[in-house]
Amino acid sequence: MDGVLVCDKPAGLTSHDVVARVRRLAGQRRVGHGGTLDPPATGVLVLALGRATRLLPFLPTEPKRYLAEVAFGTATDTLDAAGTVTGTAAADRVDEPGLRAALAGFLGPQEQVPPMVSAIKVGGERLYAKARRGEEVERAPRPIVIHELELLGLAGGERPLATLAVVCSGGTYVRSLAADLGRALGTLAHLASLRRTAVGRFAEADAHTLEELAEPGRMEAAVLDPAAAMASTATRALTPDEASALATGRTLDPTGRGDPVAAVGPDGRLVAVIQDSAGRARPKVVLA
Repeated sequence: MDGVLVCDKPAGLTSHDVVARVRRLAGQRRVGHGGTLDPPATGVLVLALGRATRLLPFLPTEPKRYLAEVAFGTATDTLDAAGTVTGTAAADRVDEPGLRAALAGFLGPQEQVPPMVSAIKVGGERLYAKARRGEEVERAPRPIVIHELELLGLAGGERPLATLAVVCSGGTYVRSLAADLGRALGTLAHLASLRRTAVGRFAEADAHTLEELAEPGRMEAAVLDPAAAMASTATRALTPDEASALATGRTLDPTGRGDPVAAVGPDGRLVAVIQDSAGRARPKVVLA
């Protein structure tokens, strides 16, 4: 199979675990994922199968949408509920007006320091491997964008629990956002739960559980054709001659756009992803 599959990742599995399960269910080795979800998190995980794995860098996967629960008054070493408690603080003064004001301060472009428990490499080693040994190293802040940050509910008390809708750029760590939010409110906080509800055009309504995919015929029906997976990007309809040219690696007249463009043949199949360079539309990846 060559195409894109939207999975509903369950809690407790790594993204690689889901890839391994889909490899077995699909009966093929060539499966990759676009955008890691931490083991405790659930929700939308975009996979590519077969030749479509080459499309992963070009799939429309921005922005990311999450439903997050933030618990105030407690910090953990992983910044989420899976970690060990490292501190507590009074949080009974966290209220809706103060929380809404704090949330507004996190909107827009900014820089975020990634957590120690992350897959980023420093010195050739994943940060989480260093964290397991009790090490903490300097991490360079990374540019992110928080597009929307909405308070959906707040359960008060000594340990308030807020439910947030988050729309952000790729590379954003929502658990770091939770910890930073706690500091902004003069207390501690950690991410109690996280569900990714959408990755670009791929939403949870399109997602399939691993149990569903194990049903006879369900995998084949669930895999999106490459052209359908790229449908929300700019598209160029090709003539038969243009499709033949791209299939053999030749260039076309420029698209006039700066971003990659999905080049679709007369039969409706995705032939290539092309991008203007040096006055010509050049194939970035060819599927035909």
